[in-house]
Amino acid sequence: MATARTDYVAPWWTYWLHNFPHFNFFFQTVDSTFKPEEASYQQSLIILACVGAVGLGVSLLVLAVYVVCLCCCRRDIDEDTKRPDTCCVTWVAVITGLIICSAVGVGFYGNSETNDGVYQMNYSLYNANRTLGNINNLVAGSLGNVETALKQHLERLDEIFSTRPDYLQALRFMQLMVNNVIRELTVLPDINKTNFDLAAIADQTAFIEYYRWLIYLLLLILDLVICLAMCLGMAKHSHLFLYHTVFALYMCFLVYIIGGCFFPFFFLQGISDFCVSPDKFIVNHTKDFLSADVAHYYLFCSPNLPNPFQQSLTTCQRSLTTMQIQIQGLLQFSVRVFPTAERDLLGIQRLLNSTEFSLHKLTALLDCRGLHKDYLDTLMGVCYDGVEGLLYLSLFSLLAACALSAMLCVIFRVWTLMVHFCKVEKEYDDIDEEDPFNPQARRISYNPRRSNTHSFCSYTTSLGSQASLHPPPQSTSSVVSPPEYMNQSMLFGGTPRYENVPLIGRGSPPPSYSPSMRATYLSMTDAQIRHFGTDFQV
Repeated sequence: MATARTDYVAPWWTYWLHNFPHFNFFFQTVDSTFKPEEASYQQSLIILACVGAVGLGVSLLVLAVYVVCLCCCRRDIDEDTKRPDTCCVTWVAVITGLIICSAVGVGFYGNSETNDGVYQMNYSLYNANRTLGNINNLVAGSLGNVETALKQHLERLDEIFSTRPDYLQALRFMQLMVNNVIRELTVLPDINKTNFDLAAIADQTAFIEYYRWLIYLLLLILDLVICLAMCLGMAKHSHLFLYHTVFALYMCFLVYIIGGCFFPFFFLQGISDFCVSPDKFIVNHTKDFLSADVAHYYLFCSPNLPNPFQQSLTTCQRSLTTMQIQIQGLLQFSVRVFPTAERDLLGIQRLLNSTEFSLHKLTALLDCRGLHKDYLDTLMGVCYDGVEGLLYLSLFSLLAACALSAMLCVIFRVWTLMVHFCKVEKEYDDIDEEDPFNPQARRISYNPRRSNTHSFCSYTTSLGSQASLHPPPQSTSSVVSPPEYMNQSMLFGGTPRYENVPLIGRGSPPPSYSPSMRATYLSMTDAQIRHFGTDFQV
């Protein structure tokens, strides 16, 4: 007896996707019923598959406009600003990295859910194919026993009992029972007449799913690695940003095309249309070799629906029982008169026993509960786990694509800042480090034991002028104390700050001066030397 069916209810997300507008190439509304053989329905799926390509084009266009604006209309950075404001860029990079990591986590979950759904579907298809194969083998084996072996035994018995009309009448009755069994077994479904093989469908699906799962796994790992590399490059101010930018662009292309085009959107829409009304699609595509009452019996498995094979199975069982009774009577009365008939009678009895055993197994396999359970498991794997996983993969594609686009904008901005930093460092490298007027000179520690501390101007004099002029006598002190203005600067910073001391009032000439100014500077009086110290003597 068939039990009550566990009703299948399509999930809400399949209804939402099914109600999504379907358009053909001419932007005309198309019926959303799952009809993969119709050209208009195929066009609607192709248009949905192009969403990823459209998103890629829009993203590249926005990036191009951003780069143009960044190069042509960017704000000039003040040359005196050594650390420009990068707070906004830093926060955008951090948020983008977190979004990419979250998207990768969502992608891993969706990839696993889709793989679980496909595995459950394939497992149910294999079970259903095994059940149908056993049904086909039992029907074919029973027909072979009845049509060939049983008829051969009856023909030999007909020759043996040719002189006994009463035994011949029993054989004629048994021949009628054999014809009834053959006729009823022929009514049972023949799997060989179907145009599809569930095992072949499961094998092909498993092959595609394996490579889909592998491609997504590599895509997720590559996405995570590129995100970490870009964050590390921005933190270290690495000059490998050019390679990171190329990889990011390539990753964005992969996410949009592979992740957002061919796999989720295309299959997601078609599977959702199928999951809304799978019974109708199966009935329409099996009507050539399966009647509607048989299809409804296995698809719904309701106690209100009678077993379409019950009458045929009952007729076969009664015919076999009747033949068993006839064989028992012939064995009891005819063997003593016709001993040669015992072998054929026992052969017929063995065939009837094996056929009856096969008929009991066939009755159990033809019950709707086994195939209906496989059907429900297939729908649960496809429409629940499979579609849910594809939804998460679509969410991963959307988040990763937007985050990668934002990361590219951050990379371009950081690249401009790095170019500015390199330019500033190059300008500082061109200045003499021993120049007291150079801001970098403040990083040079002052050594009070240096007896002769020459100023920048002493190194700018020509060799001829220094040879023709006699410097004033030096102080007899072996250790020269630092000048007054140096002492004052070291009290606050610990380092002589030449640039903060005015030129006028300390006797220091400008970097470029005339010979008369040089003579005046070198002919300083003793009072001036005692005032300024011996640091500026040549």
